Amino acid sequence: MLDDRTVLVSGAGIAGATLAFWLQRRGFTTTVVERAPALRDGGQNVDVRGAGREVLRRMGLEDRVRAGGTGEVGLRFVDDTGRSVAEFPVGDSPNGDGFTAELEILRGELARILVESCSDSVEFEYGARITAVDQDDAGVTVSFANGPARRFGLLILAEGIRSTTRDEVFGGEPDYRDLGYYTAYCTVPKTSDDDQWWRWYSTTRGRSVQLRPDNVGSTRASLNFACPPTGLDTADRQEQVRALREVYANVGNAAPRVLAAMNDDPTSLYLDRIAQVRMPSWSRGRVAVVGDAAYCATPVSGMGTSLALIGAYLLAGELAENSYYTRAFAAYEKRMRPIVDKAQKLPPGVPGIANPTSRLGVRVLRLVVGIAASSPVRALMARLTSSSDDSEPALPDYEG
Repeated sequence: MLDDRTVLVSGAGIAGATLAFWLQRRGFTTTVVERAPALRDGGQNVDVRGAGREVLRRMGLEDRVRAGGTGEVGLRFVDDTGRSVAEFPVGDSPNGDGFTAELEILRGELARILVESCSDSVEFEYGARITAVDQDDAGVTVSFANGPARRFGLLILAEGIRSTTRDEVFGGEPDYRDLGYYTAYCTVPKTSDDDQWWRWYSTTRGRSVQLRPDNVGSTRASLNFACPPTGLDTADRQEQVRALREVYANVGNAAPRVLAAMNDDPTSLYLDRIAQVRMPSWSRGRVAVVGDAAYCATPVSGMGTSLALIGAYLLAGELAENSYYTRAFAAYEKRMRPIVDKAQKLPPGVPGIANPTSRLGVRVLRLVVGIAASSPVRALMARLTSSSDDSEPALPDYEG
C-alpha cells in the first residue's frame, strides 16, 4: 500500500474522470480539479475501440455509453455536388472498429457519464487553475490561482495536449510530432439534408470538410487543411476565423455553410494543429501524466479516447497494487508504452493520403475509395484490418 493515498487529478475530461473512478474504488482519497468553470459538455464525436470498450465494460458503463451514442451509421465520401462516391457502413469490421466504431458518442456526453459514475467520495472542483507545483520526498504542494495551496501525496496530470502544468513539472514542452495539418471544429445548425452518415468531402490543397451527426439536434463540422505550424492554434478567435475564410474561400460543398456558422457564433470554434505528443518518461517524482498530455496520438489515429480510458485504468490499478509510487509509475509505463507506440504508428501516407493537394489527387482518392467500398473488397479489407482477440492488449484484472 502507498503510504499516502491522497491524489489530486488535474483535468475532469475522459482520462481524469476515469482515473478518479478507479482510484476511489480502490480506496484512494481523490480530488479532481478542472480549470473550466463547469463540466465541459461540448466537443466533437469520439469513439471507443478495442481495450477501451473493455474498460467501460468493467466500469459497468458500456450500455450507457451505447445508449448515449450519436447514431452515426458509417462514413460516406462525397464529391463536389454532395453525391456519394463511397460508403463504409458501421459494422463492417468484425470487432466494430471500422471508420465508424461501434461506440460513437459526443466527447462531452462521455465525460459527463464518466464524472457521474464516480461516487460522492470524489471531490470535483471547477474553476481551479494550477499555478505552481512543488514536491519533496513526502508529498506535493499545489498552488492555485483562486485559492490557497494544498498538499497531496500524488499529482496526476490528465490535461490536454498543451498542458502548461506538465511543461512546468517536466521542464519544457514535450516532443510534438507535427503531422502538417490544422483542424477546426464547430457545431452548425442541422438541416433537412443532414442524415446519420459521416460525410467527408476532400478538395485540393489538402483541404477537407466533414459533417457528422449528433444526438442533440445539431451537426458537428470540421475543416481540415494542410499547413505547417504557424501559431494559428494560439491566435485569437477572430484571427482564426479570418484565416479559415481565406483558406476555404473558393471551396464549395458544405464549406460556405460551416464558415457562415463560425461567423454567427465564433465562440463555438476550436482549432488546433494535428500533432502527436512524445515523452521519454510519463512521471517525475510524485507527478505523473495520463491521456493526451502524455501521449496524444491525434484524432487521425482514432485511438485518443481509448488510450485515455486504458491509461487511466492501468495507472489506477498499478497505484493500488504497488507499495511505492515509483514502482507503480514504472509498471504503468511498462504496460502502457507498447499500446501507445502501436496507436501512434500511423499507416504510411496518413493523413496526406486522404487529403490530396491536386485535382488529379482528388480524382485518384475518389477512385480508390470507390473500389475499396465495393462489397467484396470491403469484406476482404474488414477481415485483414480487424484486430483479433489475440492482438488486443490483455488488461490485467486488478480486482481479481
